[in-house]
Amino acid sequence: MLEGANIKLSGTVSDINGKSARNILKYLLTGASVDGPKYDEMYEQKIIAHNLKATKEQIIDDLNGVMSPLQRRMMKELLVHLDELNIHIKNLNDEIDSFMKPEEKQASHAIQDVTGIGNTNAQAIISVIGTDMERFPTDRHISSWAGLCPGDNESARKRKSGKTRKGNSLLRTTLITCAHSAVKNKKSYFHAQFMRISSHRGRKRAYVAAAHSMLIAIYHILKDGVVFKDLGADYYNQFNKERKINAYLKKLKALGWEAPVVAA
Repeated sequence: MLEGANIKLSGTVSDINGKSARNILKYLLTGASVDGPKYDEMYEQKIIAHNLKATKEQIIDDLNGVMSPLQRRMMKELLVHLDELNIHIKNLNDEIDSFMKPEEKQASHAIQDVTGIGNTNAQAIISVIGTDMERFPTDRHISSWAGLCPGDNESARKRKSGKTRKGNSLLRTTLITCAHSAVKNKKSYFHAQFMRISSHRGRKRAYVAAAHSMLIAIYHILKDGVVFKDLGADYYNQFNKERKINAYLKKLKALGWEAPVVAA
């Protein structure tokens, strides 16, 4: 509906259902336009969030479309419908929470420390794997059961397809969804892992690898009672530093840059 009115709100805010987006829509539905002074006023009143990545000029340009009275009417109905759906979702979430046992609630809260896992996804994960990890002797067993470990296809010391095997579809899908969220945090280990693997194996395999690491962390949180600690984005930089420095120097030399010679 917004695209039809030439309003590019999705290019201005990351979450079109967020507070900033809703405030902007509420103003646009009055039929008014956004100019420089109005933007400054909305910015001061925090109607427009201060952490938006888009520039002032881009936001003004994106929001000044042409919305007809019929489009405004339809947009209001859509927003009312979204609010109703959110109420239903909240009611069902409360119902799910009331059915969870105390140990399941505790486990759900514990695994939310893992980067990228929210309350809804945590509840879905616990509903599938439970709280008793004794049924899985090692983290490799639960990874195999979830269908997240690489396939073991090797012959004559030559590794062939590493395609993952079929596993629990709900758990696999939920964890890969969490992985998409986790890799966006540039300070997390999962982001470093994703960047490292996606460069030579592709983005899809990198998301599966991040989901695999998240499941291993969840397993040890539930089985050993440990607290999740993110290894950090610089985790891989701690290894083979000398070799990495030499590799980068060779690349710079190939581009025509020579390291300055330091006099003794």
